[in-house]
Amino acid sequence: MKSLINPFIAVVLVITSAFTYVVSAPGYKLKEGYSIEFKSKDPSGTFTKMGGTVKFDEADLADSKFDLTFEVSSISTGNGMKNKKAQTAEWFNAAKYPQIKYTSTKIDKSGNDYIVYGNITMKGVTKEKKVNLKVSKSGSDLTFTGTLSVNRLDFKVGKASEIVPNTMNITYSIPVSKI
Repeated sequence: MKSLINPFIAVVLVITSAFTYVVSAPGYKLKEGYSIEFKSKDPSGTFTKMGGTVKFDEADLADSKFDLTFEVSSISTGNGMKNKKAQTAEWFNAAKYPQIKYTSTKIDKSGNDYIVYGNITMKGVTKEKKVNLKVSKSGSDLTFTGTLSVNRLDFKVGKASEIVPNTMNITYSIPVSKI
């Protein structure tokens, strides 16, 4: 009987030790003070509610990941009528598509910065989008910043117009703290 127990215990120890040595990118939680701003000739504004998860380790980019959501209902243009209009079926259709989502698929280092490849889903349409990312550190906290451009017509947000530009320039700052 002793010879059966020892191999069994050895297998359990090997499996357990294998899981013990697997290291994954550290998780982070979003902190207050994030900002997602969109700018154009008109409109400009922010999304004030954001959620999601972040795993980031500059030494293990293969295991790093961004899963972020932005609440369409939190759009703030500084004009109540524009905010309401943005919720309608013509624009973001917040009743049917309450969130804009960004999920990374790959992260590469580029000099001192990073390039995050991923998918944006807006108004039921998903498109691949490359996002440039800068990372600043303060102790164990990080802040991700950068800019990107999104063509709203690619996502069927509104219609072509001389008043509202097709391309929205987005600036973001996302502070996180280690879980």
